[in-house]
Amino acid sequence: MDRLSRRAFLRGVGGAAMALPSLDALARTPKTVKPAQRVAFMYVPIGVVRRDFFPGEQDFKVAKYQGTETARWKGPEYATGFRDLQLTPTLKRLAAATDKFTLVTGLDRTFQHGTDVHAQCASCYMSSAAPFAIKRSAWPLDRTLDHLIADEVGGSTPFRTLELSCNSHKDNLESIYFDNISWYGTGHVAPSIRDPRKAYRRLFSTQDIENFRNITDLVLEDAHSLNRELGYSDRQKFEEYFESIRAIEGQMDKLEQMKSELEEAPISEPAAAHLPRSRYIRLMGDLLIAAFQTGLTRVATMMVGPERWNTPFMYDGIFDKPMSHHKMSHNQKTFIDELADVDRFYMDQFAYMLGKMDAIQEADGSSLLDNTVFTYGSGLGDGATHQYEKLPIIVAGRGAGLKNAQGKHLAVPKGTPLANLWLTQARAMGVSRERFADSTGTISQLSG
Repeated sequence: MDRLSRRAFLRGVGGAAMALPSLDALARTPKTVKPAQRVAFMYVPIGVVRRDFFPGEQDFKVAKYQGTETARWKGPEYATGFRDLQLTPTLKRLAAATDKFTLVTGLDRTFQHGTDVHAQCASCYMSSAAPFAIKRSAWPLDRTLDHLIADEVGGSTPFRTLELSCNSHKDNLESIYFDNISWYGTGHVAPSIRDPRKAYRRLFSTQDIENFRNITDLVLEDAHSLNRELGYSDRQKFEEYFESIRAIEGQMDKLEQMKSELEEAPISEPAAAHLPRSRYIRLMGDLLIAAFQTGLTRVATMMVGPERWNTPFMYDGIFDKPMSHHKMSHNQKTFIDELADVDRFYMDQFAYMLGKMDAIQEADGSSLLDNTVFTYGSGLGDGATHQYEKLPIIVAGRGAGLKNAQGKHLAVPKGTPLANLWLTQARAMGVSRERFADSTGTISQLSG
């Protein structure tokens, strides 16, 4: 057992090494030691259809298009504090996980005039610097929250952070500010990985991976050997993990084959426009979860789609052709049902990730989700009004001792900066600082 307790990897052909999940037999510390705490951010673009997302807004008129952030949506004003959660048409997609998250309403950001609303809402979402506080840039953009947290916890993992993007397009119609939420600092983007195969190779790179393609083939003999030495409970966890990596490899192969065939087809849009979005997003989500499960990183971001990128995507199961989320958002009266369907489509992907994380058991019997702070949100409150106030934010998991998993609706005081949530999460993850960006304090209802 001493030999087992020193193992952290499966090893195989060509120096291949595949990180192992948390198993009792491999534990280097007693079960009483709390599992590592993680933090993840899932960003959705273009805001939401408010009347289908927010409780109490179902009877409000459809928002009219406004080209600047000056418009304001006059929705209901909730009394500050917790209330029972009303599952709106969009939130119903999380019905199976209502005790795993809290809806937070009333969070705002301040728009700095002089740059595009879509570019600023994405690039500055996780830095939230006060307007004109950054003198050397036209953008209120500073070191983002994920890297601030990684400064505290990233030194103990192979990767300080993991940045993923589900934008499969390569037409680059917009600048980097529309398509990145993670930044080392002002003007220094943390490049996100857009290709699942590249993300896979970064996490499971080997000398022979180009020839064999799949890491599980390289370490298969060692996997069989380890499996024979494990107890019943560990064997189940290990087999589930190994098969999940096998499934990732299979999904990558299928998407790559599909893309190859589409590139030969007589279609007007790029081949990537016809790739099924749900498979693509879930594959990237599976890679993020595998990185958390194996301790490769404790901090991750996933940008589901870019801001103001008119090249269409195939929202499989909703439309029979590729559609542009951004173009539809400027005409809500015509596309209100289609836009609500896109919101629910994205929520389905979040629900998938929550369910998968909740099913992964840690060494102490808790789940991966129990040890993760997982935030879902957008930098726009509405894609037609382009407002930066009353943002759609959901916090999930029980990581870092935060009270995110309450199955409640928390209304914070009107005008509360989004940075207050970021400061709350940063402190919970061990960051010692009084303020973050334009914060005015923490959100005490979520603090442990």
